[in-house]
Amino acid sequence: MTVGDEFGPSDWLEITQERIDRFAEATDDHQWIHVDPEQAGQGPFGTTIAHGFLTLSLCIPLMSRTLALTGYRMGINYGVNKVRFPAPLPSGSRIRARFTVQSVDEVPGGEQGVVLATIEREGGDKPVCVAELVSRMMR
Repeated sequence: MTVGDEFGPSDWLEITQERIDRFAEATDDHQWIHVDPEQAGQGPFGTTIAHGFLTLSLCIPLMSRTLALTGYRMGINYGVNKVRFPAPLPSGSRIRARFTVQSVDEVPGGEQGVVLATIEREGGDKPVCVAELVSRMMR
């Protein structure tokens, strides 16, 4: 993994209402815009939308489908620098992600990498999530 490397796009992943509802249960975030199709149908997006943090949490599985790291004992999430949700993610949409390596630095026991993740919605004109993911890959 070197600075400037690009990976992706990942395979498409459908964001179902069931997935959104399970995320709401796990996080105790039951705002109507996410979990009430009838009320959300009258709202600004005409349907329910995924939680921003659900979208962010999907960066890792999408990245693992796209980028195979070898030569490391394990990888851990170390943090996130910048996160933005430029567009809503309606339920029933499909997403995929692209990744660009921004930095790789030596740390005790391995390397720390910062990867820019961009998640796009099929048919959308703006990304639904852009985030700088910080990971440590331990030897």
